[in-house]
Amino acid sequence: MIKKITLFITMVIVLFCSCHKKQKNESFEAPDQLPKLMWIDATANIHRFNNKDTIDHYLQKLSDLGFTDVVVDIRPISGHVLYDSEYAPKLTEWNGQPITYTFDYLGYFIEKAHKLNMQVQASMNTFVAGHNYVDRGIIYEQGKTEWASVVYPPSEERTFIPITEEKQKYSAMVNPANEEFQEYILGIFEEVAQKYPELDGIILDRVRYDGFTADFSDLSRYKFEEYLGKKLNKFPDDIYVWKKDPQGNLYPERGQYFVQWVEWRTQVIYDFIVKARDRIKSVNPDLSFGDYTGAWYPTYFEVGVNFASKHYDPSKEYDWAGPTYKNTGYAELIDLFTVGNYYTTITREEYLKNNPEVRNETDMQAQSSLWYCVEGSCENLRTVMGENKFIGGILADQFYDNPEGLTESIKMNLHKSDGVMIFDIVHIINKNMWEYVEKGLRESEVIP
Repeated sequence: MIKKITLFITMVIVLFCSCHKKQKNESFEAPDQLPKLMWIDATANIHRFNNKDTIDHYLQKLSDLGFTDVVVDIRPISGHVLYDSEYAPKLTEWNGQPITYTFDYLGYFIEKAHKLNMQVQASMNTFVAGHNYVDRGIIYEQGKTEWASVVYPPSEERTFIPITEEKQKYSAMVNPANEEFQEYILGIFEEVAQKYPELDGIILDRVRYDGFTADFSDLSRYKFEEYLGKKLNKFPDDIYVWKKDPQGNLYPERGQYFVQWVEWRTQVIYDFIVKARDRIKSVNPDLSFGDYTGAWYPTYFEVGVNFASKHYDPSKEYDWAGPTYKNTGYAELIDLFTVGNYYTTITREEYLKNNPEVRNETDMQAQSSLWYCVEGSCENLRTVMGENKFIGGILADQFYDNPEGLTESIKMNLHKSDGVMIFDIVHIINKNMWEYVEKGLRESEVIP
């Protein structure tokens, strides 16, 4: 009797172990730890990573260091893609060098990463379709000039120009209110979700307006008047007009509908986020829906983005937000939210000591506040995000001259946010900063 019971127990244990092992092989399981993401930009890395051996080497290295996710950019700002698409042209040349694909680029990342128990997020630039430095992209090559954002640059002449004429800006951003483009890019999102059922997530990048000066097209005017419920007597003066201060510097003097304009733009982005989530989830409900944005919330209204929790009311702190602005907060719609804590000053103490001015890519003017250090940014983001998690992002090339700062930024982001994202692997490779990455990851494990 005892032998039979022992045999039965042994058989149960063996059966349980074999079933568990089978389940692990058939269904990929994500690591149970703070997310650590490494971003692989498309155009900066395609020539190096367009072979399996290189992908194998670096994914193994990332796995050994403890990274949980790799973010594979498959739609750079030119609007080309790195897979076979029915919607978009494939990137077949960059910087004068041809690109030949001998395997499924994203597909192999997924296959190899899953074997290493890592997740793969596919990144796609959203409201952009051209590269102004080289005049490349859909806007330039496929005659889609009507998609280009119309800019109201600082000038007393009240002139509007297409963004393709602003050659100091590398991104040829599109007008987010353009429904034709919206449907086009939503089709790409849906296509990726269908083609890659084993993909773990999609992260949208540049889900925003170009900046404070965009978009002032006839389409935007029409849609804003529709939102406002009345015709504008003076455009753009009813929004703002450029004036000179006593020192001769141009500044935007706000018009009577400035606050409503700010809110309408965030409503456009919010409505698109809802559409994008619905389209992606309709294909694969388990696919993570992610977003990358800048962390500097006090000035992010300039690009039409309200990534805050719907329970946070910015009108209590900021004069650009009306009482209904909070309705455009989309934090609750995002499964994986990454914010760019792109600051070389790490601690609050260091910031208060040096009080540096910082101007990020989308800031109209330089800023000075505790938001502009990693620790202060994370602490403020906790208020803005509420119960929603966020992952602190690092711009690695900011630390070329101070690689120890990269280590400290990794540690602070892991300590104060809900993970870390490093942009981009090309900077780590070219400047051989791997030891500083490893040190940041290792030392973060002992921070209380």
